[in-house]
Amino acid sequence: MKVLTLNIPDSVDIDSMQVAMLVASRLYEQGKLSLGQAAELAGLTKRTFAELLSTYNVSIFNYPASDISRDVANA
Repeated sequence: MKVLTLNIPDSVDIDSMQVAMLVASRLYEQGKLSLGQAAELAGLTKRTFAELLSTYNVSIFNYPASDISRDVANA
């Protein structure tokens, strides 16, 4: 696993858990990590990570709109 070091200004009120959750939720949203991988990155269980996704405006249903349209048309 890669290790990154970030220098965040003292004026930004954020802790390491919040940074991990921001990164993990964004990578999950982009489809670069599975739910389990993103939860592990954030240091959470899958269930807890899934429950917190909405606070970061990320849907647990990581499904492209184009696929939904196609599925509706095929139904």
